[in-house]
Order: sequence, then structure tokens, then C-alpha cells
Amino acid sequence: MSSCTPTTYKTQNWKAYSLSLKQRGSLSIWFDSAMTLEAAPSGRRGRQQAYSDAAIQACLTLKVVFGLPLRQTTGFVASLLELVVLDWSVPDFSTLCRRQKTLSVAIPYKGSARSLHLLIDNTGIKAEGEAEWTARKHGGPKRRLWRKIHSGIDKQTLKIRAIEVTRSSIGDAPILPDLLNQIPPCQELGGVTADGAYDTRKCHDAIAARNVHAVIPPRKNAKLWKPDTPRARARNEAVRSSKYLGRALWRQLTGYHRRGRVKTKMHCVKLLGQRLAARDFDRQVAEIQNRAAILNGFTALGIPRTVAIG
Repeated sequence: MSSCTPTTYKTQNWKAYSLSLKQRGSLSIWFDSAMTLEAAPSGRRGRQQAYSDAAIQACLTLKVVFGLPLRQTTGFVASLLELVVLDWSVPDFSTLCRRQKTLSVAIPYKGSARSLHLLIDNTGIKAEGEAEWTARKHGGPKRRLWRKIHSGIDKQTLKIRAIEVTRSSIGDAPILPDLLNQIPPCQELGGVTADGAYDTRKCHDAIAARNVHAVIPPRKNAKLWKPDTPRARARNEAVRSSKYLGRALWRQLTGYHRRGRVKTKMHCVKLLGQRLAARDFDRQVAEIQNRAAILNGFTALGIPRTVAIG
């Protein structure tokens, strides 16, 4: 049985990181001075939109951060504009609800200085139904809906670079090609790390199409593939190595343990709310994308820099 000594880490920028945590509570980070409130003419016939997508996203961002209903969100934004003496109109709650369904959420990110190493994972979030304790204690309605959040984060900057939302009936592996398609072709990929659920031929083919190395642990009952392609030979080598060295040591040597960072990011998504407020699928997608934009804004303020000390 293989085992390894846990690595000890030390944070080197506690002062700067502590300051960034304080800045996450500042309202100024949610408003861009270059943001345009009014929507640009679409050039199409019919009534034009009164508010830009950036203005709608700013209102919905405050809604998610403070956990407000739509009507309270409009009142909160109106009070902020009044405090800064701006004579701007505020979208009403019905406008926010209607525009959320078709909103193209802008998720800010900063590219890595080196090649992008993508860490992929997924989690579920409640969309409808009582909490677990209430359901056990009082029965609760049997109708319970969940949504699956599939995401990929940058190993270096810890920012969300790809995100997909599906119904709970969709598996993990079929979504990996869609996540990779969200990475621009001009962006150099250095590797993809995912768990054993992505140990399929289609996932390895999608990763090989981007000419990158896959760090995916083989399943416990994994069989060798026919070595007719480079991705099959690399996967067979992982199967042999994990059996010879042991799964724990193989994960340590390949850096698979770094995938824990994306699990932490998924936990942060749920810290913004254990369930979704929207009731239809399109609005739920926009709500989750808005959470990703918020977390990237938090990450941009500063992250801890740790080094291994033993």
C-alpha cells in the first residue's frame, strides 16, 4: 500500500491578501466608470431596449451578492444612485426579470502569463424543493429539481474560464468538449485535469484535439485500450502507472491533487446561495454565470500565494 507525507504550505502575502478580502465588501468594485446605462440602438424595427446589458448585469450582480429579491434590488440600486447624486433611471423588477432570460453575461478574466492549465469539475445546486432537513422532518414536496454546474478554472489565476449549466440528468463526460470549446483557439493549453468520470474515449479525444496532456485517473476497473493512437497510449501508461505505484502516489506525482482548487471554487459558488432564485432554466443559467463573474471579480482583487516548505 503506497502512502506519501502531506506537503506543508506557507502563505507569503498575508498582508496583501487580507486587504483584498476587505475590498470584497466595497460597493465600488461593482460599478465601472465606463459603464453605459442606456442601450445602444439595435438597428432593428420595433421598440428599442432602454438599458444596456452592462446595466442589467450590474443590478443582477447586487441581487446575487446581497441575496435580494428583484423589487428590493431596484430599491437598493435607486438608493445608491441617490447617494452619489446621479439622476439615472433604474430598471424595474419586471425589466430585470425579462432581460435576465436573454442576458449575455460578461465573465471577466485575465489570461495566464504561461500556458493555461484547466482544472475541471462539477457540482449540483438546488433549483426547487425543500431543504434536506425539512424534507426528512416534515415530508415536504416530492418535486425537487437540481442543476449541474460544470466549470473549468485556471490553475494559475484560479479564475473561472469555462462554465456550463445542465439539468441533473446530464452526465459529466459529455460536457467536457463544450468546456474546451469556450477556450479561444489562440489560447495555449498546457494541460487538463479532471476526475475519473471523464475517463472516456470522447473526453480523451477532445483533449487530444487541443494537443494537450490529460491528467485523468483511470477508473478502478480500467482496461487497457488498443494502442493505435497517442492518446490511447498515454492513457494506457496512466493505467499501468497507477496500478504499479498505487493511486495515491500516482496522484501526487502527476499533480492531480491540484484539482482540489476547482472543488474549492465550486464551494464558493454555493456560498453565494445554496439554491437558485430563478425558476426557469434560461434565467438559472444567467444567474449561475453571474455568480461566476462575481467570483472572478473577487479573485482579481487578490489571492494567497503559497509555497511548499516541507
